[in-house]
Amino acid sequence: MRVQKVFQKTLFGVFSLFVLISLSTSALCIYTVDTHLSTEYESNSRGIAKTVADASVDILLNRDLSALQSLIDQFIEIQGIGYIYITDEHGEFLAHTFVPGIPDQIGRSISSSDEAVERHIPGLGDFVEVSRPILAGFAGRVHIGMNTSLIALKVQRAVGQQVYLISLIFIVGILSAVWLVNLVAKPLASLLDYGARLARERDSSAPDNSLLARDDEIGQLANLFLYFSKVMDPRKGIGAPSSGTA
Repeated sequence: MRVQKVFQKTLFGVFSLFVLISLSTSALCIYTVDTHLSTEYESNSRGIAKTVADASVDILLNRDLSALQSLIDQFIEIQGIGYIYITDEHGEFLAHTFVPGIPDQIGRSISSSDEAVERHIPGLGDFVEVSRPILAGFAGRVHIGMNTSLIALKVQRAVGQQVYLISLIFIVGILSAVWLVNLVAKPLASLLDYGARLARERDSSAPDNSLLARDDEIGQLANLFLYFSKVMDPRKGIGAPSSGTA
């Protein structure tokens, strides 16, 4: 399907517009889903940390560390939770879910703040860690790491589904644009051919009625071409009127 040169820039503009819409929509989707999931996961982690902290009070008072370990093992099965560990008021580990042992990144920088902390643990991935004090910190703290790779996976799925839809719209839109442009380009090509035929043959005795009968700009130009072909007819003299004069 050949596209006239005059419309090639138009199609390029339509193509660029579709690409811009696709990129901006995808970027907005990624930002929205990532922000929403990160906020939701962090909120859930803080809620779980509070639950564990409240349930740990009696266990810590009784110094029943096996029960404490059993408690946090129940919560590690929740989707998005990467690890849980509990420290005492001095920062010593009382229980944890790390296998086979505590990573160096955790041991070197135990957070004592309520603010979320981003961590990268080699072999495990990226996490956002939240913590909750037990008895206002006098009995230690509960720390929960949220696995951000799960968020990235969900973002990829959401964007992947969107890409399928955008690709379908893109293909249909481009084909529709080409078809609509050719609706205009086809009569324009016929007009160009008609004008060239008039100029070449100098013969207006057999006009193209399909073009002359049109009531749009193509028809007006066709009639204008026919008029000038009569006025410029060399058999009557250039610029001479079509009828004789005294």
